[in-house]
Amino acid sequence: MTVVGRSRERGVETLSLDSPDTRNALSAPLVAALADALADCGKDPGVRAVVLTHTGGTFCAGADLRDPPPPDALVALLRQIVELPRPVVARVTGHVRAGGLGLLAACDIAAASHEATFAFTEVRIGVAPAVISLPVLPRADPRALARYYLTGERFDPAEAVRLGLLTASGDVGDDVDDVLAPVLDGLRRSSPEALTATKRLLTARVLETFDRDAADLTALSARLFSAPGAREGMTAFLERRDAAWVV
Repeated sequence: MTVVGRSRERGVETLSLDSPDTRNALSAPLVAALADALADCGKDPGVRAVVLTHTGGTFCAGADLRDPPPPDALVALLRQIVELPRPVVARVTGHVRAGGLGLLAACDIAAASHEATFAFTEVRIGVAPAVISLPVLPRADPRALARYYLTGERFDPAEAVRLGLLTASGDVGDDVDDVLAPVLDGLRRSSPEALTATKRLLTARVLETFDRDAADLTALSARLFSAPGAREGMTAFLERRDAAWVV
């Protein structure tokens, strides 16, 4: 079964998360398929840029609780997006939750339609946004981010732009493709070598965070996911009830 769709137009390769039945949750197969597709794009001189988008109403619901990838596999995927020698552009027309925000933050440019919603929901199932903090914290406003990390509240595209998680968002009635049209035109007009060098300048601080913190945050994620609180939180989520700690 194909879980990542691919198409190309004028040097822009579009990779679509294509598991709408699971809300494009980050399962082990989806993470592996996306990593393989990105690797192909990184080696192909015909690819000027990559657009990461989705089918269905959810860009990515976070980790697949029934078939989660190993934490180090998710770290590797996020780093692969950051290090890819081609610009990666996120195109969002639906909901983004938890680990999906890690994908968004790893991209170089991100745009969303007015209908998109966002939430760091980890605390509500008894874990923390540990691994995804590797790309999120260097790129987002830490003071503003604290509210959404700690509460799991939903926020809209305008707030995502203010936080630094989105580059741009459309207004009511706008098409996200119209928002992205000048971006993709600019990338197509740019020297491939210059794009690669410029991306390295922009991602240096993010990669320093990976080098410094990846091992600790991977260990933290594994520890929290195996703790009793996470078992209760995930069971409550799957059973569509409040967790035991809700007051």
